[in-house]
Amino acid sequence: MSTPTVVGPSPSGGGPVPSLTDNELAVLQRAAQGQTYAVIARDLGFAEKSVTKIAYRMARKLGALNITHAVFLACRAGLLDGRPRRHGDHAGFAAHVYRGEEPCEACLAGERAYRRDRKVARKAAKVHAA
Repeated sequence: MSTPTVVGPSPSGGGPVPSLTDNELAVLQRAAQGQTYAVIARDLGFAEKSVTKIAYRMARKLGALNITHAVFLACRAGLLDGRPRRHGDHAGFAAHVYRGEEPCEACLAGERAYRRDRKVARKAAKVHAA
């Protein structure tokens, strides 16, 4: 049997932070609270087998060996810090840079718009001052 390839953050906290779907994030958050797959399935309206598959897929994305390891890696990566994730604006772009990630397309577009707006504001201020 071959060893699975680790694609997510390393246990030391480095590496890219994978993007999780809403369902994967919901399962991860509930698993972090100690809920069983049966309880998670009932709360989310899924079959228990579906929750198991979602958890397995999410754990693979994080490079985890099991759900407990996935929760640990998610905490280290800041996925479970309780703060909402920002995307599509300057702050989202800055958050990616701060975490050492490659910014997503939405955040790159938001950063371009932010810089364009700042440039227009600087030109308007210069014209107004003259």
